Amino acid sequence: MKRSEGKAAPFWKETPLVDEREIFTELASKKGSSLFLGRYSLSEVQAVLNKKGLLKEARKRFLWPLAFEIDSSEYPLQRFQIYLREPGLDNLIVDVKVRETEFVPKELPDGPVSLPPQKAMSFEWLTLQNPLAKFGGQFTPLPGQTRPGLSMRAKIMDLFLYLARLTRKDCLLAFPAYFHNAVLFSRYFHFWNPRKEAEVLAVRQSFSHMSFKQLAWVVHLNCLRREDGTVYEWAAEEQLHPITRPLKEYFDSRRYKDIVKRGRKSPAFSVDWAEFERKSRDLPTFCGGA
Repeated sequence: MKRSEGKAAPFWKETPLVDEREIFTELASKKGSSLFLGRYSLSEVQAVLNKKGLLKEARKRFLWPLAFEIDSSEYPLQRFQIYLREPGLDNLIVDVKVRETEFVPKELPDGPVSLPPQKAMSFEWLTLQNPLAKFGGQFTPLPGQTRPGLSMRAKIMDLFLYLARLTRKDCLLAFPAYFHNAVLFSRYFHFWNPRKEAEVLAVRQSFSHMSFKQLAWVVHLNCLRREDGTVYEWAAEEQLHPITRPLKEYFDSRRYKDIVKRGRKSPAFSVDWAEFERKSRDLPTFCGGA
């Protein structure tokens, strides 16, 4: 499903084109794989984007007019993309793959008490970038980036929390492919495994003197070493943003917090700078050096 929006239909204006009560009154009757999350038409999605201020933000950044695509070919996995002017790789602004699923909590040795399966909105891919900007000068990439980001994590979180609550989810679920993604979203998400939570916090804390981007590349290039000299390799695990009380109580429990606290103190990490210099020769200049 595709649609482009230009001057004739400015969805960024103050008054939504579709009243919220119209959108969400009879969700069950609108189930279908051609709709976003099996419920919402493209016009309804645009109305929500307008309500949460994302379309006004795009206009402010000169990212206008916009084109939208919903791909439900792998339903229940769905892909939603926003482009500048027209669909095309060079015009991509937002690319999100999302699935409604269940998070089945793993039993952890000595961990907090487990929970039954939780209804989750799972992010399987998320790209936020500015197609008008290029790397160079003040813009330097993180691993996996091809364009500078939008610095809109708070607004995106607000949007998906809004949708998750409307669809009665217990949590948002992410599986961060990169170490830096886990750190960037740590303000909103916690790892189900408190030892993983402690590990990420310990790495960041050990190198608080180092720029965030440089540390991201050190980890990505496998140049971080544990206390015993072995390579620290990033291994993704489930990160959750709790919405309902049982999950909030899990992350707020004394046992979870105690495990995190102990884990942050124990690891010792170092950087193999010789290996980093060798591997980072072709990276931007900010990545090199001790």
